[in-house]
Amino acid sequence: MSVIVIGAGRIGQGLARQDPARFVLVDRCSGWEQLDAAPGSPIVLAVRNDDLPAVLERVPARRREDLVFVQNGMLRPWLADVGLEGATRGLLFMAAATRSATLEPGGVSPFCGPRAAAVVEAFCAAGLPAAVVEPGAFAAVELEKLIWNCAFGLCCEALGLSVGEIVASERERLTHLVAELLGLGGPALGVELELEPLVERLCAYSSSIPSYRGAVKEWRWRNGWFVELAAARGAELAVHTELLARRG
Repeated sequence: MSVIVIGAGRIGQGLARQDPARFVLVDRCSGWEQLDAAPGSPIVLAVRNDDLPAVLERVPARRREDLVFVQNGMLRPWLADVGLEGATRGLLFMAAATRSATLEPGGVSPFCGPRAAAVVEAFCAAGLPAAVVEPGAFAAVELEKLIWNCAFGLCCEALGLSVGEIVASERERLTHLVAELLGLGGPALGVELELEPLVERLCAYSSSIPSYRGAVKEWRWRNGWFVELAAARGAELAVHTELLARRG
């Protein structure tokens, strides 16, 4: 079964090059007829988070059950708002340096939901490691990846350091920040993660890409979710707030 991929960025183009017969690319201007030509095919939305509302408007209602969301960040509130809380989700552990570069897997990409098996079959057939996981396992990986993006992105921008330098010189501050985010995100997602092993995993990954410099971005979908959650629960984010203030 073919997989329709909406979005001609690094991931979308990378998938299409990886296996042109299996991944059918749809961009802003062309290919939308594929949604009717291939009924039942999974539809991977490989677009930026902020582009999701506009893209969703172009997807016929009858095809929305086939959508697969692979964005980083906290999508759950938005998915609930648009009536897609049961949609298929995925977290991509792969990257491409440029739009013309080959995809490089960085681990097994987990998928969860009604179209997960079909997408995993396609990814694995194309040489991209992927697996179907249960909702609880997906939520744990989702939270861990979100915390990495938010914690290291904020530290990089506020302290002017790479992720490797943060691991080397800011371990204590990082641990306090991760504890704050975990204390909010864990209960919200029904996930229990032990702090020290989590910090070890986050630092191990960062040490594998030491020169990378993250940043605070996609506020609504990342750090902003934690800030809103803290406000709603009357919780403090002391380290997070202090680092936000230090951003240039």
